[in-house]
Amino acid sequence: MSTYAQKKGFGATVWDFLTTVDHKKIAILYLLAGGLFFLVGGLEAVFIRIQLAVPNNDFVSAGAFNEIITMHGTTMIFLAAMPILFGFMNAVMPLQIGARDVAFPFLNALGFWLFFFGGVFLNLSWFMGGAPDAGWTSYASLAIHSKGHGIDFYVLGLQISGLGTLIGGINFLVTIINMRAPGMTYMRMPLFTWTTFVASALILFAFPPLTVGLVLMMFDRMFGSNFFVVANGGNTVIWEHLFWIFGHPEVYILVLPAFGIFSEIFSTFSRKRLFGYSSMVFATVLIGFLGFMVWAHHMFTTGLGPVANAIFAVATMAIGVPTGIKIFNWLFTMWGGSVKFTAPMHWAFAFIPSFIMGGVTGVMLAAAAADYQYHDTYFVVAHFHYVIVGGVVFSIFAGVQYWWPKIFGTMLNETLGKLTFWLFFIGFHMTFFIQHFLGLWGMPRRVFTYLPGQGFDTANMISSIGALFMSLGVIVLLINVVVTSVKNVKVGDDPWGDGRTLEWAIPSPPPFYNFKQLPLVRGLDAFWIEKMEGKKGMTPAEPLGDIHMPNASFLPFVIAFGLFIAAFGALYNGEHSWAIPVIVIGLLVTFGSMLVRSVKDDHGFHIHKEELMDDNDKGVKA
Repeated sequence: MSTYAQKKGFGATVWDFLTTVDHKKIAILYLLAGGLFFLVGGLEAVFIRIQLAVPNNDFVSAGAFNEIITMHGTTMIFLAAMPILFGFMNAVMPLQIGARDVAFPFLNALGFWLFFFGGVFLNLSWFMGGAPDAGWTSYASLAIHSKGHGIDFYVLGLQISGLGTLIGGINFLVTIINMRAPGMTYMRMPLFTWTTFVASALILFAFPPLTVGLVLMMFDRMFGSNFFVVANGGNTVIWEHLFWIFGHPEVYILVLPAFGIFSEIFSTFSRKRLFGYSSMVFATVLIGFLGFMVWAHHMFTTGLGPVANAIFAVATMAIGVPTGIKIFNWLFTMWGGSVKFTAPMHWAFAFIPSFIMGGVTGVMLAAAAADYQYHDTYFVVAHFHYVIVGGVVFSIFAGVQYWWPKIFGTMLNETLGKLTFWLFFIGFHMTFFIQHFLGLWGMPRRVFTYLPGQGFDTANMISSIGALFMSLGVIVLLINVVVTSVKNVKVGDDPWGDGRTLEWAIPSPPPFYNFKQLPLVRGLDAFWIEKMEGKKGMTPAEPLGDIHMPNASFLPFVIAFGLFIAAFGALYNGEHSWAIPVIVIGLLVTFGSMLVRSVKDDHGFHIHKEELMDDNDKGVKA
């Protein structure tokens, strides 16, 4: 028989997290790993801004600068922003729909370990001959001819990590479709669950084109094929199509969950139901649909022709309409509400003008004729940072502050939270607002230095000082986390006092099984409805009974580690005699573990209702 009693000691805790299939612990793993990669990507950004602070700087070489900007973009998109959002999805979405876990707990753990080992593999390139240097988009015309193994690390690392993301997206889709509590219709789902649902659908359709592109590049780089080699009949522009068919939906894979986080925060701290809920759901689905129709706006200057450029320009402008619907609904949610300016609300409020600026410059870039001037200048850098930082990163900071008490059972310090906000907010606008003008003045992207007297000196120094402020904001957040963890002051089920959705109806942190009895959902903002009727918890939809839970397993870790080992063999195939045996060993570990999983009689275990009646959520034996 298995137990889920809390274990004592550091070693037991480490083993617990290595073998867990509990969505809440996997969420913590995503937050920890994504947070670590966020710090790595942030450090790379600081190096970029130090190098560009003054003209003719030699802080790093041209080659090292190419590696840094490549790894900064790749790390922040694939290894920081998306995994942290996956952490929130894992922690919150099953609770919001009244489920006891995700649909496939084993695959949930496997998805995390694939992401983690793929990210570690990619970053090991720094210590094994050099990082990838062809930009985060790794355009084939540069990547195919890149010296060393940097691009090979990129190709193999993203294949492993991307497989984990794809598994996670499918898991979330099945969970939301099949595991909603009684009464939780689609139009009663919280906005964060809706955005998780649509983002997961985007993952399902967007990641296969990236996978195909990476496989073709792997064949060109490692096996001498010519898919992208123009001299031998290949087509390098095909890589751009494959990448951006993934790459633009990827923007919405990141931004939609951010919209969901802000929707929860606006509603909670305005003490109002979200204004225009139905139109918000419609706008979310429409953004997901239109997100697949705009990819070639990244390619206006490649010679697609005026017809193709016009079609993608119109589609790009059209996607601003559902986003505008959301902006007005958030404003109307606050209008007439009893607004409380907590630390999460600071981020949410500042997000609106920041993101609008990113949207406005996006519409400017959507004008194909004008894009010929903006393209490959710092204007584009400013645009996408206003979207990604002003939208996604702001939502990550907001979500950490908002859901920290639910995930960990303690409350982050509000004063330090607001200090983090002001340092980062000021630093963000200092860094990127002036880059619009640098672009309009003619400063190109991806250059590692510039000459004095070109008019770029002062603006670049201001931008670099802004990066210092952003760094200080992150440091204050880390201090906040440490201080909160050391004090370890426990909070109640609904620490904000204004929780509206189901996650606030259960203890903080939630028990292993989430809900003793599945809740009966009687409308939108299900927990708020019960509170307004004077009830302390949710109305149960079932009698108290035994709960079936899955067993922990070490196999997800082993399966992912096997691919990690095999990737090293693929990397050095043809160079070393040990490469083929390493590939074989890695694949044997992976497929052997999968075989063990398929034949193992693992039916999980039961928590008996008598033990649940003890009301001891800290851990009982099964």
